[in-house]
Amino acid sequence: MDTTRVLLGCSIVAIASMILLANSINGKEEERKTLNTSPVIKEQGVEARSEEWARYYPRQYETWKKTSESVKIDDMLKNKPQLAVLWAGYGFASDYNAPRSHFYALQDNINTLRTGAPVSPTTGPSPTACWSCKSPDVPRLIGRVGEKEYFTGKWARFGSEVVNSVGCADCHDSRTGNLVLSRPWLKKGLESAGVRFDRIPHQQMRSLVCAQCHSEYYFQKREETDANGGKQVVNTVTFPWANGFKGESIEEYYDLKGFSDWIHAISKAPMLKAQHPDYELYTTGIHSRRDVACADCHMPYIQQGSVKFSSHHVGNPLDDIENTCLNCHQETEEEFKAIVRLKLERKEELMEMAMNGLAKAHLEAGRAWEAGATEAEMQDILQDIRHGQWRWDYSIASHGSFFHAPEETLRLLAGAGDLAQQARIKLAAVLAGHGVIGYQAPDFSTKEKAQALAGVDLQKEIAEKQRFKATLVRQWEKEAVEKGRLNPDARAGMNDSSSYSNN
Repeated sequence: MDTTRVLLGCSIVAIASMILLANSINGKEEERKTLNTSPVIKEQGVEARSEEWARYYPRQYETWKKTSESVKIDDMLKNKPQLAVLWAGYGFASDYNAPRSHFYALQDNINTLRTGAPVSPTTGPSPTACWSCKSPDVPRLIGRVGEKEYFTGKWARFGSEVVNSVGCADCHDSRTGNLVLSRPWLKKGLESAGVRFDRIPHQQMRSLVCAQCHSEYYFQKREETDANGGKQVVNTVTFPWANGFKGESIEEYYDLKGFSDWIHAISKAPMLKAQHPDYELYTTGIHSRRDVACADCHMPYIQQGSVKFSSHHVGNPLDDIENTCLNCHQETEEEFKAIVRLKLERKEELMEMAMNGLAKAHLEAGRAWEAGATEAEMQDILQDIRHGQWRWDYSIASHGSFFHAPEETLRLLAGAGDLAQQARIKLAAVLAGHGVIGYQAPDFSTKEKAQALAGVDLQKEIAEKQRFKATLVRQWEKEAVEKGRLNPDARAGMNDSSSYSNN
């Protein structure tokens, strides 16, 4: 009897194991079928709602949602007060936070003081181009109204259209799921740099989809006549790559065009503002030379059962060193972190020196104007300040530059510091010539002091932004849901003030 029971028990265990094995095999087979199938998310046009992609790519979507964990607000003007002086007269002097994740790209664009506080869809201050890197609704909108129409007018005009933050359709074709360059201005920039689209390998595409937004660009402004004979302003996103990707090459491009982003409020220098030239600096570094793509480090592969997929929790590779950096590097995790710390310390030291020198140059130039300096006396000085600040900004606006291309970053920062000192030496002579001896630039050691020097009325700007968010933004979200552009249960975050550091 005992033997019978034992045999029966063994049989039951064996049968159960076979059932589990069969289920596992069948499950893996289904996973394989899903992985090898390219579902059509949308037959025509762009599906900007990432929730719709989640039905077919649940693993990728769930990892993308983890980017919402990047909730910390890091006020860079508080951390680096020199910035307010460097950007006096420009929106960045009022508000500049360290970048967060893709999940918050749209929300932070709406909340920042830099986009201003329009009172209607037809009033300023920002152009529509300010939406361009923040949402898959942008390629959807361009597909519907055309590129020229999209770039015409003011930012608030498309507030109820651009409602989904950076997601699936920014990098993937809605019909095939393949990687795609969804921004036409990147194609034009690559063409100007001599790139042939029929020869772009898949590995390079894994960086170029990032380059659509993580690059240096400017708004090329032109006036055109509309159908009614009136004037309309078109601001087109343009990549300045015709002379190459080096900082000095792009500087020369802007100089030859006579382009400047703004006139500095203190020094009166015609200034350039670097955006985020991650791609350009990446191409000068060792990772690019070794054919390591952006996605290799920022979107490492995950294995779940028989399914291997790319994580869409795009973030800092140093948060997951074992699955990113140590795939290639032979150090231990602690040894690798120590190397990275050293690179960062070197960059920080040169960056602080350049920032302090440039800020003092702006303030000393302002004093020279007050003392009666002439344009002829100031011309070369202002050019030194322009070029020095450009090289500083170009080297660090790409926040991972010290890691992507440490040698190039340090080279540019050294050049920036040198130009700042050249400007200051010339300014000392100009000031002395107008009777100002031993002038000391005023203290800019805190955000409050620096913004006061820059002429920022912070409380006024905050009040205007809050009124705007309480009225027009709510209308945008309501209309977007009614028109089916935004899923009602999706977190748009338009009115979430947590991403606004100055309230």
